[in-house]
Amino acid sequence: MAAPVSLAWRRTDFTRLRLVCKPAASTTVLPRRWSSAGGILSSLHKRGLIKDAFPDASSRLLLPELLQSVPQTVYCGFDPTADSLHIGNLLAVLGLLHFRDAGHNVIALIGGATAQIGDPSGKQTERDRISEEVVARNSEGIRECLHRIFDNHDNLYLQCVKSPGAVTVLNNNSWYRGRGVVEFLAAVGRHFRMGTLLSRHSVQSRLKSSEGMSLTEFCYQVFQAFDFYYLNQNHGCKIQLGGTDQLGNIMSGYELIHNYLKLFTFLSLPEIEHIVEMHKKEPEKRGAQKRLAAEVTKLIHGKDGLESAKRCTNALYHSSLEALEAMSDQELQELFGEAPFCEIFLEPGTTVLDMCRKVNAIPEGPRGYHMVTEGGVWINHSRATNPDQILIRGQHILQNSLSLIRIGKRNFYIVKWLSL
Repeated sequence: MAAPVSLAWRRTDFTRLRLVCKPAASTTVLPRRWSSAGGILSSLHKRGLIKDAFPDASSRLLLPELLQSVPQTVYCGFDPTADSLHIGNLLAVLGLLHFRDAGHNVIALIGGATAQIGDPSGKQTERDRISEEVVARNSEGIRECLHRIFDNHDNLYLQCVKSPGAVTVLNNNSWYRGRGVVEFLAAVGRHFRMGTLLSRHSVQSRLKSSEGMSLTEFCYQVFQAFDFYYLNQNHGCKIQLGGTDQLGNIMSGYELIHNYLKLFTFLSLPEIEHIVEMHKKEPEKRGAQKRLAAEVTKLIHGKDGLESAKRCTNALYHSSLEALEAMSDQELQELFGEAPFCEIFLEPGTTVLDMCRKVNAIPEGPRGYHMVTEGGVWINHSRATNPDQILIRGQHILQNSLSLIRIGKRNFYIVKWLSL
């Protein structure tokens, strides 16, 4: 969600502080006392999770005192423009988890109302309007994703935390639903100054473009700022966590892997240094990349999800028959995406040609026959060149009664054999 209007609420009675998550390949700009002090700020600084904080004066003086006094409430917003989170959102979720592990309460706010308005930040054109039905469906997907990550974190790491804070998932649609626009503007709009609203970078860049900016987009910052106000008044929230931009393209290399292991995992800093040293000695083994992938997968999908990912990796990239046999029907369908999934009764004498034709993997007639003889058909990672070969269990039919057919380089077909 976009940055709140940091000056618009100066007349209210609470301190507004915003921490900005560090995106890839950016420079950390933090008060020096944060890096030398103990506690959560020092930890986040060492991991490179924070890029900046504002308002500057308040963040330098009040933020360390707030976090060291009593448990605070920190929130971060997620607009449901899709039905699941993406990797750019994960950094903000990890920020919430670090605050929670330090004993602070965290709120993940789903923008069920603001998603219908559209955040103009970083956009050259206005978003297409999302219907209420789609937003509701996306919101539920985001909620499930957040709960899954929080639950996986609890199962994996919470036993090492002494007094974790509480986790709350809210939807701002709950406090905007049924509220009239006239009443909202009369009560809230008077606190905003047009000069301040117009000065925002997201507004200025759009006003100077040929596309311009609609009133709907312009008002987004009003609603986003009111979210902060509402959370302060009803949940005692004084700190917002947000990102400066999306993560961008993931690149390889020593420095970036070293940045990402700190950002996206809960590994200790000494362990990360050891992993990177091993990576430098034997970069061809891609040990750091594999550990990063394993840790992120485990956090998002749990231990079972990690094992499933390993089976999928071995089956797809290492041509492992053992991995194929260990995979469930669902894993195969997820791994091979749009591959047709067919259930066929296994009749005695069924040949390679019969199987390929039954699933419509090859055309009828001589052309399909020649596709097999010319080496264009693979069954369970092995080339099948004899169309009249009778299917053999353990070779063409795996122990889990599955066969994976590949035609050419990318066309897959999954066969589930049923007994007569």
